[in-house]
Amino acid sequence: MPTAPHRYAITPANPGAHLFEVRLTVAAPDPAGQVFALPAWIPGSYMIRDYARHVVSIKAEAGGEPVALASIDKSRWQAAKVNSPLTITLEIFAYDLSVRGAHLDTTHAFFNGPCVFPSVVGQEEGACELEICPPPAPHGKEWRVATSMRGDGAEQYGFGAYRADNYDEFIDHPVEIGDLQIGEFEAGDIPHAIAVRGQARFDMARLCHDLVKICEQHQQLLGKPADLDRYLFLLQVTNDSYGGLEHGWSSSLVCARSELPARGDESVSDGYRRFLGLCSHEYFHLWNIKRLKPAAFVPFDLQAEAYTGLLWVFEGITSYYDDLALVRSGLITAESYLELLGQNMTRVQRTHGRFRQSVEESSFYAWTKFYKQDANATNAIISYYAKGALIALALDLTLRHGTEGKTTLDDVMRECWQRFAESGSGMPERGLEAVAAELSGMELGDFFGRYVRGTADVPLEALLREIGVTLKLRVSEGSSDTGGKAPSGKARAMPWLGARLTSSDGKSVFRFVRANSPAEQAGIAPGDEAVAFDDMRLTAGNLDQHLRGHLAGDKVSISVYRQDELLRFNVRLAERPDDTVWLTLDGDADVGATDRRDNLLGVSA
Repeated sequence: MPTAPHRYAITPANPGAHLFEVRLTVAAPDPAGQVFALPAWIPGSYMIRDYARHVVSIKAEAGGEPVALASIDKSRWQAAKVNSPLTITLEIFAYDLSVRGAHLDTTHAFFNGPCVFPSVVGQEEGACELEICPPPAPHGKEWRVATSMRGDGAEQYGFGAYRADNYDEFIDHPVEIGDLQIGEFEAGDIPHAIAVRGQARFDMARLCHDLVKICEQHQQLLGKPADLDRYLFLLQVTNDSYGGLEHGWSSSLVCARSELPARGDESVSDGYRRFLGLCSHEYFHLWNIKRLKPAAFVPFDLQAEAYTGLLWVFEGITSYYDDLALVRSGLITAESYLELLGQNMTRVQRTHGRFRQSVEESSFYAWTKFYKQDANATNAIISYYAKGALIALALDLTLRHGTEGKTTLDDVMRECWQRFAESGSGMPERGLEAVAAELSGMELGDFFGRYVRGTADVPLEALLREIGVTLKLRVSEGSSDTGGKAPSGKARAMPWLGARLTSSDGKSVFRFVRANSPAEQAGIAPGDEAVAFDDMRLTAGNLDQHLRGHLAGDKVSISVYRQDELLRFNVRLAERPDDTVWLTLDGDADVGATDRRDNLLGVSA
């Protein structure tokens, strides 16, 4: 163990050039030559990102004298032997404006620990101190600091000293520095806050009120973690973005400004509902992945991939509870929840890859397939988020039906929390399956074999019927139709092309071509630039208009540029598949079914 904490300092040294300066002093370096390492990936985002590639320069010194540093591999360096405190200084380029990265410009600074802080190899259990320094003048006069890391002398939201107990905790506190709007509230008697960066006018009081309901709903389900004594939502507002990343005492979020609640508007818009679902998702991760995690992640090896078939549990089940918490907490109606559920079912229904890959395989190959999707992704892979959420719903309904309501997925998750989180052992690969079978007394091998390890569609129509919900299928009404709603009846069904056009850099490009679709059979390929439909200009914005002028069986010509060559394809349009789901409350359901539904949704009869 080191005799003193590792002392880090970070400075937004050159905002215009997007350069951080990071210093690290090790009081008792390894006598054989201290090794330093930057992580290759960040927990919660399962792809090798090689953060060391952003290091512009690195040097070492001890006692005021330079010390030689030798590169061991792409992300590790070893210092020459010294017998006194050793300091390394890194210059790091930061221009990744995502929840997974680091970003610095003249308007703000943001960083995740894995992007900027090297570990002291062999001494990762030592305490870490951090000095967050202000940028040079004239930048940052109004900047404040938002992080869940414990202050160690720094004033709240101020520059100065912070501290973490060890390296794993140290890099689990993202930091946002800028002109921030901050709202504070308590949930379950625990201090919470949300720090918002970006130009936005919204109802902060309402947002905090609604976050209280979400946070307390999740706390009631699984109980408050013993070490949860504060929580921070970090939110970056942009014109059109969406995403999040979970941390042990905080989350990093990004959303479109239009999704935040407008002052004076008490309705729940589709955008605000989506944002609340994002907050709910990341908060549920406090339990499900940050403290209860796969055994393969105990401990993390941030230099290499960590393979597990359980991401469907930790992301799919979280995706089930994120929207369920909205209706259970009273923020949305049962009908609104069913719309969200229908949209997710539609996403899965439209993914041909569900016939080719199981969610267990999707989890295992996240590193090379789910996070590195290519033009064939929709035909070859399935999302462990989307289908995982449907499996969670099906498992919950199966348990409730098979035990007459005595065992639910809530019970299974609580037992998994007690058994695998508090022990620190992590969940074994068949852990959730074993707990569900043990608590319910049911034989669930066929369920997990078919829907988790196999590629069978989840039998939700029959399961939902048992709780008075009717599942219906229809054809899509156009490229913007995400499902969840009844047919509008405003336009007749258009024929099917089976390819998606998107706008990129002023061009309309075919991004995905569905397997066995008319587009694929004709020869249209992902990456083709759209030119004309029957010799009329074709764009992402007018494809639906062109299709509405035809019937299934019509033959049309589509012209594209492929690597600057003009190609023309004759396409025979087909009947559009019934791949759009919408759900309704069954008004004729018996009392038992409606009681079961109300119990699931947490609503009063």
